[in-house]
Amino acid sequence: MDITQLADAVTIQPEWEENIRFLGIKLINVGDFSELLIRFVMNTVLIFVVVHYMYAKNSRRKDFYFSFLVIGGIVFMLCFLLNNVKLELGFALGLFAIFGILRYRTDAIPIKEMTYLFIVIGLSVINALSNKKVSYAELIFTNIAIVYGLWYLEKRLALKQELSIQLTYEKIENIHKQNNEELLNDLRQRTGIDIKRFEIRKIDFLRDVADITLFYNANGSHKTS
Repeated sequence: MDITQLADAVTIQPEWEENIRFLGIKLINVGDFSELLIRFVMNTVLIFVVVHYMYAKNSRRKDFYFSFLVIGGIVFMLCFLLNNVKLELGFALGLFAIFGILRYRTDAIPIKEMTYLFIVIGLSVINALSNKKVSYAELIFTNIAIVYGLWYLEKRLALKQELSIQLTYEKIENIHKQNNEELLNDLRQRTGIDIKRFEIRKIDFLRDVADITLFYNANGSHKTS
């Protein structure tokens, strides 16, 4: 008996699994169901670590928290259950294309949130579609490498996310190139935000107002006096 025959003999399903059916469909396949549970738990734990301990704590935002967790679970289930329909890579790329086109058309998603969305979908697709040619050691290493790389970028390199606020400013006398410092100090004092830079979008001399966009770092945005 060669290795292939031995593997086939090991994977022979018990007779009771074949006999217990409903409308011609087996009620349970112990091997596939066990694999589903193991991969789902591993994927859920990884996504929770990424979303809770990296995204939520570093960005101090939780408005996408629910969406990331739900999308990760749904994408995993979709890919895993449809894996045997031979969609595989094309299906996975189609998912990325769909989310890239939709982008939650009701609201624009910031670049960093789009990156985390891509990571959540990527982890779910990898954990669901990796076939039997990919060992669990390779799968675990890939997941750890992605999570560690993300943690390194967030923590060790201390990359800061820049946020922006748009406002209408009424002290038109400060809207002058020579008064940039006065304008910046006034904006910092009024908003209490440590503004790094600003851009004047529009000036309306009829109403003596200007539309300004303020840019500041997400971490430590409020000034400390």
